[in-house]
Amino acid sequence: MKCALLVLVLWAATSTAALHAGGPEFTRLFDGQTLDGWEGDEPFWRVREGAILGEITPDTRIGKNRFLIYQRELPDDFELVAEFRVSREGNSGINYRSKLVEGIDFHALAGYQCDIDGQMRYTGSNYEERIRTTLAGIGESVVLPQLPDAGSLRYAKGNQWSARKIVEQLGEADGLRKQVKVNDWNEARIVARGNVLEHYINNVLMSRVVDDDTANRRLAGRLGVQVHVGPPMTIEYRTIRLRAIEPASCEVGP
Repeated sequence: MKCALLVLVLWAATSTAALHAGGPEFTRLFDGQTLDGWEGDEPFWRVREGAILGEITPDTRIGKNRFLIYQRELPDDFELVAEFRVSREGNSGINYRSKLVEGIDFHALAGYQCDIDGQMRYTGSNYEERIRTTLAGIGESVVLPQLPDAGSLRYAKGNQWSARKIVEQLGEADGLRKQVKVNDWNEARIVARGNVLEHYINNVLMSRVVDDDTANRRLAGRLGVQVHVGPPMTIEYRTIRLRAIEPASCEVGP
């Protein structure tokens, strides 16, 4: 318990400046010109004007979410920074520590996602694609407890993980949403260290998850970006970069 409390205090006290100071340099995951190192379904992904463009048109509507997936090895604990611009009707996200969905004929991931949408209702929340659904909404710091019926997904109700416990309000949701620029470039930052996951938009902390659910959580996995089922849309990503960070000295939890 003392270790958990210490880590929580240190984590809460860590500023944006401290996260960026020192440590390994960032590695670019996108060269700005090609999709080298990435793999996805060709009709939906290409490079345009120095950015990865994900697009759904009236002629390429989809029945399931599609992903462009990074193919190279990644550290388990990391800080990822990417700029994004999403159309007003767009729905996307950055998946990380995810697993490939097997047995299908298109590219898809299941796992944690920094949600992004053109209406800016969910941008920065933590949505677990194909598994536990919404883990932390805008302005929420949550703990996901270990459950007695390990592995059960019966707590996924109304597109939300009902077993989650909100332990802190990071800010008023509508006020946080105003920090996101509509139909313009924004910066997403994901910090994944041990079982603690933080999503920042434009250097504002939008959500935090402490995942103690050992049956469902993932401490490593794949990275990808998404185009979502729905109306025609575009999502652009540029200056995608990542660096390894030191793991926590002990796991946060009870």
